[in-house]
Amino acid sequence: MRRAIFPGSFDPLTLGHHDIILRGITLFDELIIAIGENSEKKYMFSLEERTKFIKEAYKNETKIKVLTYKGLTVDFCRQIEANFILRGLRNPADFEFEKAIAHTNRKLSEIETVFLLTSSGKSYISSSIVRDVIRNGGDYTGLVPDSVRIP
Repeated sequence: MRRAIFPGSFDPLTLGHHDIILRGITLFDELIIAIGENSEKKYMFSLEERTKFIKEAYKNETKIKVLTYKGLTVDFCRQIEANFILRGLRNPADFEFEKAIAHTNRKLSEIETVFLLTSSGKSYISSSIVRDVIRNGGDYTGLVPDSVRIP
């Protein structure tokens, strides 16, 4: 079975993530959206909210599971028997950053990283931009899936 994880904080899930996830499920038998927990990081949305947004967005997709984890991504991959890490690339800076992580992960394990380029119409979207729009009262709805709604 080709099992991959798509790790991230997803604070919040964006249409850029959504693009990579929908294209990623065509490549793998199972895609686990792995929400990383980092007690040192300040999140806008709680782990429960982020999990709810993602589960709601993919409730009808049988090839997707949503899990949370702490620690090294490669250790989590070993734990759940995932052979691949899926990552999205928006720009050259993303590539350089992700390349270093992928090389480190290969040094620590046999897990392959698969990169997909974000579709051009979504390459400008990042969680930090979405959080800034939300904090400043802007209309964020065109940047996130319908499941991400703030009361």
